[in-house]
Amino acid sequence: MRPIQTVTVALTGASGLPYGLRLIDCLIAADVRVWVLYSQAAQVVAQQELGQTLPGRPAQAERWFAQRSGAKEGQLRVFGREEWFAPVASGSNPADAMVVCPCTMGTLAAIAQGLSDNLIERAADVSIKEGRKLILVPRETPLSALHLENMLKLARLGVVILPPAPGFYTHPQTIDDLVDFVVARMMDQLGVPHTLMARWGEAQ
Repeated sequence: MRPIQTVTVALTGASGLPYGLRLIDCLIAADVRVWVLYSQAAQVVAQQELGQTLPGRPAQAERWFAQRSGAKEGQLRVFGREEWFAPVASGSNPADAMVVCPCTMGTLAAIAQGLSDNLIERAADVSIKEGRKLILVPRETPLSALHLENMLKLARLGVVILPPAPGFYTHPQTIDDLVDFVVARMMDQLGVPHTLMARWGEAQ
């Protein structure tokens, strides 16, 4: 399997935006190219959870993401919700992998049903049909039977369901430690090297 070179990261309106932003930062630091998609609800969550204003226009958002992550020229792109000529909209030019983090139950359900009403759903549909790695990070509790059925349907298609459930055996001291635990799991699934935390059996 060739190394991951391009990852699509989609941010939706579930709680847990720090996970998605930290993932983008880590991918950029690992010299991976990142294509960012985000929903309108994600802008609300950014303000609610982080007190930050995520720009509404893709060009402005691209500068915002690039500045905060330290991305090099051309390493990070942001595409609008209905930008159907974006690379991620076609199986002829998909990313090597896609992560939806955080993932709302509405987005998860739409992906499970093969809907493509916006670019996030279409990009996920392309990832599945092209056999590319797709990771969903659903942030909801408790889970209904409907949620679980949708997750099972996707898991059977090879989609990775990765709930943001940090472990405590690493003795986290800060919220950032908890975030990094989950992001480390995502990076492992993508096969991208990182040093976010010591591995099990290694010195803590």
